[in-house]
Amino acid sequence: MRRRFVLAAVCTLLAAPAAAQAVKLKVHEIDALLSGNTAVGTWEGQPYRQYFGDDGVTLYARDGARTARGLWRLDAERDEYQSQWPGDAEWQGWYVMEYAGDFFWVSKSTPPTPFRMVPGAQLVAE
Repeated sequence: MRRRFVLAAVCTLLAAPAAAQAVKLKVHEIDALLSGNTAVGTWEGQPYRQYFGDDGVTLYARDGARTARGLWRLDAERDEYQSQWPGDAEWQGWYVMEYAGDFFWVSKSTPPTPFRMVPGAQLVAE
């Protein structure tokens, strides 16, 4: 009996990672995740921090570079985050995915790019 229990527990633990699936966040989930918070990650090999203001303004900061000020919004029909930066003629859209507790930016032109969220405006690392 004990052997069956241990075998069942091991099988359950081994199957758990296989059951994990990437989930595309819905617009209300993206709003709750981004609004008033800062994404931290690496973009094109450079560490960055990006703050998403409740007013639709986003600030993108990297070491050794000027902070860029852009706009952000959510598209409810596509369930995507969109941004527009100075010099951009159009808005760019990104899906926000979650996999095993980690978040990823996903677009048609780039591979999934991981990021994590920190509360509030934290453009400078502590």
